[in-house]
Order: sequence, then structure tokens, then C-alpha cells
Amino acid sequence: MIGSLLITALLIVGAGGANAGDIPFPRSVRQSFTAVIGVMIGQNFSPELFGLLDRLWLSLLMVIPFVIVAHAIGFAVYRYLGGYDRLTAIFAAVPGGLIEAITFAEQTGARIGIVTVQHFARVILVITIVPMLFFFWTGEVVGSASGVELAKQGYSYIDILLTLAVAAFGMFLGKKLRLPASILIGPLVLSAILQLTGLMPAHAPSWLLNVAQLVIGVGLGSEFQGISRTQLVKSLGLGLVTMVAYLVLGLGLAALLQPFIPVPFSALFLSYAPGGVTEMSLVALSLSVGPIIVAAHHVFRISVTVVVMTLITKKLEAEAGSGEGR
Repeated sequence: MIGSLLITALLIVGAGGANAGDIPFPRSVRQSFTAVIGVMIGQNFSPELFGLLDRLWLSLLMVIPFVIVAHAIGFAVYRYLGGYDRLTAIFAAVPGGLIEAITFAEQTGARIGIVTVQHFARVILVITIVPMLFFFWTGEVVGSASGVELAKQGYSYIDILLTLAVAAFGMFLGKKLRLPASILIGPLVLSAILQLTGLMPAHAPSWLLNVAQLVIGVGLGSEFQGISRTQLVKSLGLGLVTMVAYLVLGLGLAALLQPFIPVPFSALFLSYAPGGVTEMSLVALSLSVGPIIVAAHHVFRISVTVVVMTLITKKLEAEAGSGEGR
């Protein structure tokens, strides 16, 4: 997704920041693939995660204050240092879940282009700098650059059909229940329930995830219309500031928790580094420090950010409703 987003964004910014609508991309297409991503996130909630709770309950619990504090720091940076409007700063500051944050931002009227740029900057900076930190620390190349890959699960065409069916029904259910960011949350929650109960232990193939990320990346890259080179440089600078703050916060939490949790410090740090789930898990795999543990924390982090954004969205809608009633 980052690759297609980057190429599309560079083409648009290189063209002088085309005006919104000059390079149309059907939003319905992006939303359909967002639903597929929601299903595939939900498929990470397997009953096996319960077996990790006795060892990791404390570090998983600390993900909640990490998300809240990191979000507050990011909001302060974007609102007061960057000068963004309140809505845009709120969703640009969410420490994780690029697609999730953009979906919520789209619903509330935040500036999608700016939110996309800031999350793009966060992910790119984290997945670049964290492996570099471990290289200087251990002297070894880690992550995807080391050539390691996560184990691929087998799948059948039934898994693909079930994934698409859950995505479609989840979108319908989410809209009927008026869930916030229904195109994402509906499929995600439905998929998680089916996985945890064992009713549908399906796993979509990695190529379907790649296709979904490719389409969403192009769609999000098209949102760079109207983004100038100056704004892009500014966003990267702000992203660097927030990324350093997030990593320092993660380091502090890892150091605080390490004496109480039977997990290597490096695994704890990777668990709180707000980069991509896959890349952070690959770094853990390279270091042989438990990629499943790292992935579990990142899945939980994304879940917490979804809950936080849901609560914020409801509050914003209540404020808007009370304003209209005056």
C-alpha cells in the first residue's frame, strides 16, 4: 500500500498538486477494499491469542495509556505547531491504523489529504528508522531488508469467497447499526467474532491483502490532490517530531515493564513502535524475539485506536448535533 500511495502521491505532487477532482478515483472502489482489509484485520483475532494473556496481560493493558498519551502528544504537535484545524489534528495524531484513521476522518469532515500525508509520514519514518536503530544496536540487518518472511498460511477458494462475503455483509450490517466508519468497523467486528468463536476460521491469501492495499494506496494517493510540495515537506517535519515522541514513549514503557514481563526488551520496544504490523513483526522475526508477541500488541493497538476514534467521533457528532439545535 505504501508503494502505490507513494507513487501516486509523487505523480500528483510532481504535477504541482493537481486540484481536487482533476484525477478522479472512485471512492466506492476504495471503500470496498477497505471492507476487505477490515475482514483481514479481524482474522488476526484467533482463539490462540487467549493463551498469551497470562504472560502479556500487563504489556497489552499498557497499550491503552500508550495510545492515549501518544495521541495527546500528536494532537498538540499538529494543532499548535502545525496549525492544523481541530478535526484534522485529531485524526492525523492517531498513533496507528492508517486506513482506520482515514476512514474516520472522512466521516467527520477532516482534511483527508493532510491526514493521509501525516500517517504516510509516520509509517515510512518508523519502518525506516526502527530497523536502522536495531542495525546500529546489533550490527545486523533486520526486517524485510534481511530477507526474512512471515510464514504463509494455506488457503482455499472457499476462504476467499467467505472473506468477500463477510466484507459485503459487514458493510451492510455496519450501516444498518450506524457504526462509526461502518465500512471498516462492520466487517472487522463481524470477522473477529467469527474467528474468536471458531465459526469461520478462514484466512484470506496474502495476495488478496496485497491487491487491497494496492487499490487503497492508489486511492489514498489521489487524495494528495491540492497538496503542495511545501505542505509535504512540512508534514514530513511534523511527522518526524511525532515519530520521535512516539518512539521515546515506547522505549520508556518497554524499560518500565521489562522487569515484570518475561519478554526481551527488544520485543517490548517493537510492540510499542507505531509502525506497520508486518514490518515490526519481521524485525522481531529477524531478532528471534517473538513475532507473534509483537503482532499481538500491534493488533491490540489498532483495536484500541479504533475504540478511541469511535468515542471521539461520537463526541464530535454530539457536539455537532447540539450546535444545530441551538
